[in-house]
Order: sequence, then structure tokens, then C-alpha cells
Amino acid sequence: MIRALAKSTARKLMQLAVGESGWLTLSGGNTPFLGGGAVSAAGPRVSGEAALKLSAAWGCVTRNAQVIGSLPVGLYEKQTDGSRVRLDNELSRILTAAPNPGQTALEFWEGMAAQVQMQGNAYAERLTIGRRLVGLRPLFGVVPEPRSDGRFNYSVLNADGRRRRLRPDEVFHLRGFGAGDGLGLSAIKYGVNSFGAALAADEAAGSVFGGGLMASGILKSEQTLTPDQRKALGGILDQYTGSRRAGKIMTLEAGLEFQPLQINAEDAQLLETRRFQVEDVCRWFGVPPIIIGHAGQGQTMWGTGVEAIMLAWLTTGINPQLRRIEARVLRDLIPAEKRGRWYLEFNREAMLQMDSKAKADFLSKMVSGGIMSSDEAREKLNLERRGGAADDLRAQVATAPIETLGKEI
Repeated sequence: MIRALAKSTARKLMQLAVGESGWLTLSGGNTPFLGGGAVSAAGPRVSGEAALKLSAAWGCVTRNAQVIGSLPVGLYEKQTDGSRVRLDNELSRILTAAPNPGQTALEFWEGMAAQVQMQGNAYAERLTIGRRLVGLRPLFGVVPEPRSDGRFNYSVLNADGRRRRLRPDEVFHLRGFGAGDGLGLSAIKYGVNSFGAALAADEAAGSVFGGGLMASGILKSEQTLTPDQRKALGGILDQYTGSRRAGKIMTLEAGLEFQPLQINAEDAQLLETRRFQVEDVCRWFGVPPIIIGHAGQGQTMWGTGVEAIMLAWLTTGINPQLRRIEARVLRDLIPAEKRGRWYLEFNREAMLQMDSKAKADFLSKMVSGGIMSSDEAREKLNLERRGGAADDLRAQVATAPIETLGKEI
């Protein structure tokens, strides 16, 4: 019965006890994220692969990873006068163009960001010739092994099923939040009950929708049916069960009477439960629900309020992840003799998009205030530079000495 199913699911959703232990690292096909997973209090076993079957989890991971991967990134060198120069060398090309023969920089950073969100850590093998770094290749199925010096050796699963061990200087290890012991924390592992509850709600909703959202009911008769009659009646009822058979008219005979139970999904509070689960999943990934297309009651998908939410997400959600990447590159990939002068930086400004009127006002003020040249403003609009005077800084003068009127200042 739908009511019994809903009550059972609701009880499971309210349980807070931790399920079985046995958190391994999940293997999703040939690309392990988090392994066998753990049993949630709601019942379903939660792993990285299972969590990604939730549309909310998929939306959160993809939004975060795609924004990080799509941002322009550059390797720069600080100059003695405080300015900076963008570098175009082998390391720059690895970090900003092609980390390895099979990936672009966007795909590489997108994948690394997704791994960090799912399992708290991301790994890439440093491809070297001698001491020279020539590439970064993503690693999966990695088991970090602590060393006495606070670093890690890395046991890596090969395509042939065998394991090999890599030294700390052979692996680029990107940590997520909470890396106090050198390892980031997994949102899937610590949110196992939240994700399990969401999976249980999906299963319950699927059962209801599988029945065509038809009200359950009972058949009444003054006669006692034989086992063969019950079996035959069950076969007849199967012809009217399921969403594809909704609306068919049943013919009853031999004194049978159908009494419907008017229960639907909303009465069972499945819709409210699933709405809450979307917001709960979003909390674990630090993504406002509006980002994945889930608007709260009374909230629209557009407007200044949503714009403020977007800015908050970019500031408190995306920026910390970018800082982790930049700091880890500085720590592990930039040559020791270049640290303090070379640094990787993502262009945060690319996250802030404006409408045409706001952009025109912004660029006009930057040029008239002497902060940006006309050519620099043209670059923001993907227009070619004009050169000459268009590359000079200019300022609009509101007042000037009277003797300078009509003269070139």
C-alpha cells in the first residue's frame, strides 16, 4: 500500500544512526571514485557511483567542476616593479593547455575538481624526463600510504589489475576541505545518511510512479475464493497495473466490488521529502539550490536576489577551491628556485558576467577614469586592438583651470 510504503520510508528518513562501516574506495567502471561505499541509515548502500545517480548530486558536482575547468588560467612571473608577465614555457603549457596527450587543460582541471568533491582528494602522476616535468596524467584507484615524514606513498591500481607504488615526488596530490592529516574529507563518506535518504526517497517515488500514481484499493466479495480463483484474479488485476495502463476500465463480476483508497504521492509527502533532499544534497557540496535549477518556494530563477546568490557561491564555494589548486601547484609543481616569483592564477573575473548595459557602463567608467585603456576595454568585448592612442590611458576632466581651455593638456 502506498501509505505503508510512505510511512516506512519516512521512518527510515528520520533515522540518524550510522549504518554499517566498511568504507572502501568506490569503483565506477574503469574510473574509481569511491569504492564499495557504506550502508546508510535509510537502507541504500551509498557510494560515489550511487550518489551521482541523484540529479541533485550530479548537478552540484558538474556545476562546480565545469566552472573551475572553464576558467582562464595562466602562469605568471612577478617583476621587480610590481607588474607581472605571463609565461609561455613548458610548465605553462602543461598547466594551461595540454597536461597530457589525451586531455585539454579544461578536461584535466574539471576532472581533478570532480574527484576532490567526490572523494576529497585527486591524484595525477607527474610525467618526467630526468628532473623535468613533461606532463600530468590522472590516477584512479589510489590508496595513500602515510610515511613517517608526514608525506605519502601512493598505491595505484593499473589497468591490468595490478598495483604499483609511487613516491611522493611522483604524484601531484590535490587535497580538498579538511586536509588536517594530509588528506581531504569526502562529502559522500560523511554525508552517507543524507545521500542514502535521498536514494530511499527516489526508490519510494519510483514505486509510486511505477503504479501510475493510481490509488491503491481493495476488492470486496461476500464469497470465499479458492486458491485457483485468487491466482486467476491476480492475473486479471495485472492487466490494470502500471502507468501505461492508467485509465483502463475494469469489469468486475461474481459480486466483486472495488473500494479505492484515495492516496496520492503528495498526500504521502513524497514531494516534500524529495524537495528537502535536493536542498540537503546541495549543502554537502556547498552549492545553492538555485544553481542546479531548484528554486525555493516564492523564489524565482531570475532577478537581483539570484545574482547575489551567484556572487556568494562564487566567493564562498568556487574561490576556495581555486585557491587550493593554486597553492598546491605553487607547492608541488613550480621549481623551488622559482617559488615566490612564479605562480598560477585562475581568472576570477571570467565568472562575473554582466548584461550589455551593465558591461557598457562598467567599461566606460574604467576608461574615463584612467584605469583601463580603450584597447583593453575592446579586449573585454573580444574586439581587435586598434593600437596607437587607443592604448593610452585617458581620464575625463570635469573641471580645469580657465587658462587651459581650448588648449591640449
